[in-house]
Amino acid sequence: MEVKKVLYISQEMTPYLPDSEIATICRNLPQGIQERGKEIRAFMPKYGNINERRNQLHEVIRLSGMNLIIDDTDHPLIIKVASIQPARMQVYFIDNDDYFQRRNILVDDENKDFDDNDERAIFFVRGVMETVKKLRWVPDLIHCHGWFTALAPLYIKKAYAEDPSFRDAKVIYSIYENHFDTPFPETFPSKVLWENIQEKDLGFGLDARVDFATLSQLAIRYSDGVIQASPQIDARVAAAASESGKPFLPYHPAETYIDAYNKFYDEVLSKARE
Repeated sequence: MEVKKVLYISQEMTPYLPDSEIATICRNLPQGIQERGKEIRAFMPKYGNINERRNQLHEVIRLSGMNLIIDDTDHPLIIKVASIQPARMQVYFIDNDDYFQRRNILVDDENKDFDDNDERAIFFVRGVMETVKKLRWVPDLIHCHGWFTALAPLYIKKAYAEDPSFRDAKVIYSIYENHFDTPFPETFPSKVLWENIQEKDLGFGLDARVDFATLSQLAIRYSDGVIQASPQIDARVAAAASESGKPFLPYHPAETYIDAYNKFYDEVLSKARE
């Protein structure tokens, strides 16, 4: 039987960041799925507070060196990797001096959202896509965790729709209670447009101030399955998931979620074969 390949695109992960709901799930889930017979790859941003020496990160020269253009500005893409030895699992990191060298993750010292989180999210998602292409590793299923990854379903289904690395991949988006407070700048929709992505694909205008619920609705729209990863989630996002008609997995606690997710993966993949 062919081994299925699962790509994890994660906003946070322990042990590289402090424990949180997302970080803990994104650490344990890939290992659990690997132990259940699937092949995995995991990606996260290389935030500035990640200690490279302690966590033994090193740059992968053959994967680095590309520039990504966002809002008419070139941003060098740097790829690093580390291993979680007990899990026999590698984690790839997307890095860039402009976006990921600050010591905080997504908010400043006053707990305010960074003004450029929209560009950081675009860079991260596109960086993952380009790196997976260079790895020549073709995922069957892509699981996105956290709002910072919410643009991945759109890019996969539109910008990379004909790319052999992603053409047949199914996408699952996990909705968490974790959110951002300040809507993205009104320039955000224009920055998202790239390759085959047009205004009509967004579901909102080019002058829209996109908030957490709107961004989540965009992710749901282009996903093949949706998971409620927190006990409580935004009511507007929950309604969008319900109304989408997409396969939906309700919340599962720590004791059962790995097996539940694994079964859900198989269900989404089986629909692809129908």
